[in-house]
Amino acid sequence: MAAIYRFGPFRLDAGAGILFHGAEPTALGERAIKLLQLLVERAGTPVSKDALIEAAWPGLAIEDSNLTVQIAALRRLLAEVAGGADWIETLPRRGYRYIGPAVAVDSLPAEAIPQTPPALELPDKPSVAVLPFSNLSGDPEQEYFADGMVEDIIVGLSRIKWLFVVARNSGFTYKGRAVDVKQVGRDLGVRYVLGGSLRKAGSRLRVTAQLIEAATDRHLWAERYDRDLGDVFLVQDEITVAVVGAIEPSLRAAEIEHVKRKRPDSFDAYDLVLRALPEVYTCMPAGAAKSLAFIERALVLEPSYALAHGVAAWAHEILFVRDGMQEENRRGAIEHAHAAITNGRSDPMALTFGAFSVAMVEHDRMAAFDAFEEALKLCPSCAPAYIFGSAPLSFAGQSERAIEWGERALRLSPFDPMNYVAYHGIAVGNFHLGRHEEAANAARKAIQSNPNFSFSYALLAAPLAKLGRIEEAKGAVARLRELQPNFSIRRQCEAVGILPAVATPLIEALRLAGMAE
Repeated sequence: MAAIYRFGPFRLDAGAGILFHGAEPTALGERAIKLLQLLVERAGTPVSKDALIEAAWPGLAIEDSNLTVQIAALRRLLAEVAGGADWIETLPRRGYRYIGPAVAVDSLPAEAIPQTPPALELPDKPSVAVLPFSNLSGDPEQEYFADGMVEDIIVGLSRIKWLFVVARNSGFTYKGRAVDVKQVGRDLGVRYVLGGSLRKAGSRLRVTAQLIEAATDRHLWAERYDRDLGDVFLVQDEITVAVVGAIEPSLRAAEIEHVKRKRPDSFDAYDLVLRALPEVYTCMPAGAAKSLAFIERALVLEPSYALAHGVAAWAHEILFVRDGMQEENRRGAIEHAHAAITNGRSDPMALTFGAFSVAMVEHDRMAAFDAFEEALKLCPSCAPAYIFGSAPLSFAGQSERAIEWGERALRLSPFDPMNYVAYHGIAVGNFHLGRHEEAANAARKAIQSNPNFSFSYALLAAPLAKLGRIEEAKGAVARLRELQPNFSIRRQCEAVGILPAVATPLIEALRLAGMAE
């Protein structure tokens, strides 16, 4: 049996994983929903931290601070009701307890609730997902290296035009979890799944890899590689070629060449870039600053390293847009972006990061879109290019194309934590076309993807205001102000180069919702 929990003005639909305030869905993320469900299920009873962590992060070892952040998000949302912030009680050194209004439970027959999300339709060409490789080094600090190995294999596979490759960030949602390959195939809509492990010890590297047909759980290929650490790029290419050959035995030599690409000369520079990537992917100023510390060292070792310049450009873009619009960061984003594009003609990720920074900071849309298109020619399954390209396209008034790219990104990487950027492109594109209900829906999904990104709430408030739902729009504006008290929609539009034809109606709608420019 699935259940719906009612308390005060809230309704938690456990089957759908959504908390409603009245008739409106809230922007709570998946983990906060799981925590709230366990607390209201055990209303009035203490729930230990361990039980809560297991509910929201099953099978993962995480710091207590992650739990604290999610509980704080719950309290902020419940605080929309008088006294709601006190409904979750902290029990020092023990856990938490729900002490709010009485909880009524409506049970629904299991047949009325979909037990699993509908399987994604398989593409009309061979499709593969690469799961995170297990780090067997005995050193958690080597996780970044195992992740980098997988990312490079994905990039290599994505260069094969007849192959549909799910993006890295969706595959990585399975990190640290026991995996049912058949379920992965259904979740991601792929025929094949590649998994493996990595052990790094001193100057030696051992990598195992296996390709499995998802529907049948049948192993198609497996191999173990024992090499010197300096041969890591060769191992990546050999795995990629073997996977493509297992899927299509008649692989042509020309397609093997597509897999291979220019590599950095310095292994240490490559290692530093791998360390920088998780930091910049936080999209927060603190992470961007940390990534730059690694990147600066990498560029000393290899000044023309395209991907290093691309990561630096994106880091400076984050700092510029989200940390005070300093001229130093504007210049840094532009300079590194052009270096990434100039030196990265064979590197789709360098082109993607460079294109995004040129679009968002320099506002040279022609150069940006040329670089995005070049990345997609190299790598037709490059979900980041579609994700990062959709928002600038919408800001430039290319609404239909922005929506198309956003939807393509969501299919290539359905669980990508960066998908809020794609939803921004879809939301702005629909708003510009006067499709306000579709714009509001996309903005809500952006919020669910990343509840702490302030601009998403502006993109929700604007279409709600145009639909005449002013109180809801004002609620979205209030949440935006909590996240970013000094937010200015006009300054934001100018910073990222939104065309006046797109920005003006957005600003006018937000004025209706009570937002000062």
